Amino acid sequence: MDTADLLQLSQWLSPAFPVSSYAYSHGLEAEIVEGRVRDGAELAQWVAAVLSVGAGRNDAILMLAARRGEEDLAVLSDLALALAGSRERVAETTAQGRALAETLAALGIGDGVARPYPVGLGSAVRGLALDDATVCALHLQSFAASLVSAAVRFVPLGQAQGQLVLAQLHATIADVADDACAAGLAGIGTAVFGADLAAMAHETLEVRIFRT
Repeated sequence: MDTADLLQLSQWLSPAFPVSSYAYSHGLEAEIVEGRVRDGAELAQWVAAVLSVGAGRNDAILMLAARRGEEDLAVLSDLALALAGSRERVAETTAQGRALAETLAALGIGDGVARPYPVGLGSAVRGLALDDATVCALHLQSFAASLVSAAVRFVPLGQAQGQLVLAQLHATIADVADDACAAGLAGIGTAVFGADLAAMAHETLEVRIFRT
């Protein structure tokens, strides 16, 4: 494992990297408004479900497929958009993917083509001397951290409680990363219906903090 490449990936997945991950709640805001996520325990359950059987796992598989060159990037991009189950989810993955491509291009990395976020990230990490499991786990942790951060601000939760929730998710993140590495594109699937419905419900919230 190359330390320079690990630092580079950590930079790309950092909250400071300008893909505006802080602006998206993935439907979590709607769940909080409806009173279904009220504390750290409920947050941990919700995020674990999204990671294990929702967009977390699917996006990890798509990212790895792009990294491994398992399919043409245009085909993977179409699949990523098809798997986004609501208008806001499409906006979330396309906007973050566009910001990723633009920022990487400014750093002299990649071809500058905007793709859905997991596909764009997978393409960018092709040349990094890191194993798939590490890349996948760090990607999933970044996603989980953005959701926890949204809850810290809106439930609200204390910062320490938010970090405790994220620490409790480490085992789930590792398991999902291992699963995604083995699953391949044939293993894509989702079963987190409540989160999908929350993402749809968010579109009609009259007052909201987050874009999704």
